[in-house]
Amino acid sequence: MQHDTHYQNHAHQQGLVLPTPSMQNQIHELAKSLPPPRKQNTACDACRSRKVKCNRLQGNDKCQHCLSKNYPCTHYVQQATSEKKRGSAVSRRPRHLSSASLNAPSPTTPRYASPIPETQIPSSPPVVIQRPIPLLVRYGFYPPITLATSTRDVLRFVFAPPDPASDPITFSAGHEPSPYDPWGESASKLADENFRAEFALDLVEVFFQIVHTRLPLLNPEQFRNRLHLQPSALPSDNSPPLHPALVATVIAWGTKFSEHPLLVADRRRPGGQSLLAKTLIDRARDLAEALKVHRVPSSDHVVISLLIEPLQNQNPDDPNGFHGFWLTSATRHLLDLGINHKSVMANIQDPESRGTMIFAWWMTCICDAYASAYYRRKPILDDDDYDIDFYTVDPINPDMTDPQGPVPSPREQLEFLGYYRAAHSLARTARQMSRQLWRPATDSDGISYENVFTFSKALGEWRDEYLNLVGVPSNFQGEWDFVSAVSSCASDATYHVMWIILFNALDDFGVKELNAGITTPDTLVLIDTTKRKVADEAVHGALRIAGLAGVLTSNGYLRLDPAVMHISCILAGTLLARLGRPEVANCIAGLKQYSYAYEEAGDQANDMTRRYNLARVGDMDVNHMASVVTRVPSGSPPSQNNAMVVDDQIHRTNGSSNGFTAAGTFTKPTLYGQ
Repeated sequence: MQHDTHYQNHAHQQGLVLPTPSMQNQIHELAKSLPPPRKQNTACDACRSRKVKCNRLQGNDKCQHCLSKNYPCTHYVQQATSEKKRGSAVSRRPRHLSSASLNAPSPTTPRYASPIPETQIPSSPPVVIQRPIPLLVRYGFYPPITLATSTRDVLRFVFAPPDPASDPITFSAGHEPSPYDPWGESASKLADENFRAEFALDLVEVFFQIVHTRLPLLNPEQFRNRLHLQPSALPSDNSPPLHPALVATVIAWGTKFSEHPLLVADRRRPGGQSLLAKTLIDRARDLAEALKVHRVPSSDHVVISLLIEPLQNQNPDDPNGFHGFWLTSATRHLLDLGINHKSVMANIQDPESRGTMIFAWWMTCICDAYASAYYRRKPILDDDDYDIDFYTVDPINPDMTDPQGPVPSPREQLEFLGYYRAAHSLARTARQMSRQLWRPATDSDGISYENVFTFSKALGEWRDEYLNLVGVPSNFQGEWDFVSAVSSCASDATYHVMWIILFNALDDFGVKELNAGITTPDTLVLIDTTKRKVADEAVHGALRIAGLAGVLTSNGYLRLDPAVMHISCILAGTLLARLGRPEVANCIAGLKQYSYAYEEAGDQANDMTRRYNLARVGDMDVNHMASVVTRVPSGSPPSQNNAMVVDDQIHRTNGSSNGFTAAGTFTKPTLYGQ
């Protein structure tokens, strides 16, 4: 009753309508029945940055997302937020204390009031250990990088100091310590904004000189004009800045091949690898993920995805390496944008944008087919997924071109030479092979003879129609430019590696009819003849690739190759090593040169050497195809017969038994700044 009287006296003070005691009780009962409030700040940094639910199973140190991505499951933001709240709570003056009880703080008095009684305050202040906050946490939350961020601010993120190295480098006497020390003795210059801009410009030029010749997805002039890194370079129009992930990707590519003194100094470590290059590759990928390049379809995101894919580690067994993720993202974006429809492409008015998207489509289409054959997976695209005209023009007679006119772009050079048409034809065969070879039924039952015969016939037809046009000529003389040399060798090697892929599949799965024991004498003869043909073509293809790798290695081209010949060297060298063929030395040397830009290539060369040594003592790793391959006698000295060694060595030509001498020379491009 007293409560009701008190309520009546105060309920309508100053016009307020307060809840009655009975309503207060109902609110209390309702509150007890509600579920407990959700915990705040419990998501890890990776899940928080991607705005996904953080699920951690009991007994695991990592959440499910970090386990699947092999990320470190950290909680730096949670810790920082909690510490800030605790500090603000402690520093907040209690309201119930009188002013008389508050003493003015002296200069030595701690800023925060201590919750410990004065008699229990330790004699020495506690030591606060500050952990370095990861770069993505710093830049992922403040300041944020958006599509409107200027290129100079993007460079501040890209070239931010690295995390402390576990094994610090020893520098010369007098070296002044710097947060950039893990990147070498000269990396401290990156603290200067003007040096960062000059360094970025150097790396951009290296990208266009080396990578652009094989992946001509960008317009060099437009890209340079939109960088705005020169002190006098001010935006002449209202065009937005370059996509931050695109800038980071181009710069990361440049670090792979640049001979800038800063990178040369960084490579002075065991293995000769640049830690700066590795870090920039990771940051380019992380920035692309943060800006949702893989989720939002757009023309910029297509180009970025296609450039990131070959930039990464090319070892499919590496959890942080090549998985076809970015190639798949580019494929999905192109399909969502409707680039596979002729009607959509016809409505793109800007010729530059239309040409870039058409080229990106055919590059994606070809790479998807080849990757499915290389890495044993089903292709995403099929022959009926597109109806646009093939992106090429008729070959142009060199005598009709104007020598005083502008030099054709790498994309135009490849169009004129017919590489795209030949590559698309071979890609269709590779796509058909992948759909039949990498099925679970094939793994358990074997490959049908009909499929083996069909694939062999298709490869033979491609050789007769295209190889002499786009492959390495049987007797090349004079000087070759970089684009022609690498493109011809890549086309030549891609064809021959298809025979190696078919051989490996037959060796692993066998022929279905033989496995089931349902053959007749006539069928046995046909199967044996086809198996021998595949084996002969595969060995010849491996020798051919070894010879091409030797030519490119001797000219230093594999040091400058953005992984175009990488998989061919691996598959060809592995087959030669399994058979104990000494020609594997060319592939091993090529992979060691590749390791300058792709660290995993060094390990692949060592594994190839191990396989070769085992084969030389009689341990040949051959299964279903053992009856049709020539065994190297155990312990016999390496033979130089049929060796495809570079320069002045005789080896076979495109599909014929005649030899030719690799007497031609290549013209190596000049790196910017050298």
